[in-house]
Amino acid sequence: MKILLVTETIPGPQLGGLGKHVVALGNSLIEQGHEVVLMGRARPSYESCADEIGFNGQFIAGFDDPFKGWKERLFGAFVPGKRRWYSRKIALGILSRSKGFDVVHYHGLHPMVGRFIPTTVPFVQTRHDQSSDCVIYTRFKNGDVCASLNVFDCASCASRHPTLPQRLLSGFAVWEYRVGVRAALGRHFTIFVSNFLKENCFRSLGGFDKKNVFVIHNSIDRDLFDLSFKRRRIFCKAETPVTTTIHVAARLDPSKGVGVLLRTLVPRLPPGWKVNVFGDGPERMGLVESFSSEQVVFHGHSKNSVVIEAAVKSQVAIVPSVWEEPFGVATLEVLRLGLPCYALNRGGTPELSAYANSGQLKLFENIESLVDALVAETNFECFEELPDSLNDWIGEILGVYEKMLLEKVMNDQ
Repeated sequence: MKILLVTETIPGPQLGGLGKHVVALGNSLIEQGHEVVLMGRARPSYESCADEIGFNGQFIAGFDDPFKGWKERLFGAFVPGKRRWYSRKIALGILSRSKGFDVVHYHGLHPMVGRFIPTTVPFVQTRHDQSSDCVIYTRFKNGDVCASLNVFDCASCASRHPTLPQRLLSGFAVWEYRVGVRAALGRHFTIFVSNFLKENCFRSLGGFDKKNVFVIHNSIDRDLFDLSFKRRRIFCKAETPVTTTIHVAARLDPSKGVGVLLRTLVPRLPPGWKVNVFGDGPERMGLVESFSSEQVVFHGHSKNSVVIEAAVKSQVAIVPSVWEEPFGVATLEVLRLGLPCYALNRGGTPELSAYANSGQLKLFENIESLVDALVAETNFECFEELPDSLNDWIGEILGVYEKMLLEKVMNDQ
């Protein structure tokens, strides 16, 4: 099968969770004998980021970044037409290269792209975040989850204190966006990375044909993590470490909750405990100034291999996201290393219990109760066996491709 994978998150100097998923999918499909081409943005140059990306196939640049220059910050409002225009730009880039491919699979931040792809094109998209109805992708504002369905409430994400004209402008922009996304999702096959994400989308949009909607959990490099898990079992059988090491790997922004965690945990951190924080983001400088010490070490952005090795040598992991994680690849990674993992009971995170031992994934309603349980623990269990429950995600995705192609053949007759 000849497959075109598309994402506007690649190339980039730092590969996020969505980009990792696309690269893992592409490399796995190549290993199975499929021909895979990756399409991304024109800047920055792919060559300057190729080592960080690690894709084993051909890359082609399909579009620039026309998101710039719309002056939404100046207006203090979301601008109608902006996201429709950008989605159409990506779609035109796809259509200019899609001839000869059996499947076009889009992974990105702009679900409206599908509205501008003809139904004759074998197009499927995977929804990795909450951009199906939220124009800032997260459904998170003012330090908490946003549950509002009112489009005019979205104005406060564009301006802290929106005026009536700003509310009207933003409200219309979000309404237009959701109408376009609903049309796009009803037009082509759609994969969601969790049941939570699918249900949240249905709650907000509704009104489109759901017969070609699928839920396929993200996965990880099974061979890499199986090997790392074996190293961790050896580490666990060694002498009991003097220091209890807590592993935290996350982007340092408000939604990921690292700041909330450290403000709650550090004053109660027992002697002999250490927190390793991996990640970068807008909060990094402030967090380093406030919390950096012998017990709290910030490592910044690190290669995935370095983060995995640090997790192998830790006793416990915390995923402190206070927003609703669509799935949580970081959580899945530490579970497959055999670490006990503390996280919040929200978003798609509870669905990851299927990939954990009993008692391995510990879920809490808030950071305070998470920290209470953490500091009360005197012996973190080292899980030496893992359930054989990882989904055959490649097989499931190929099944969607085959169903889509079969439907196309039937429609052409």
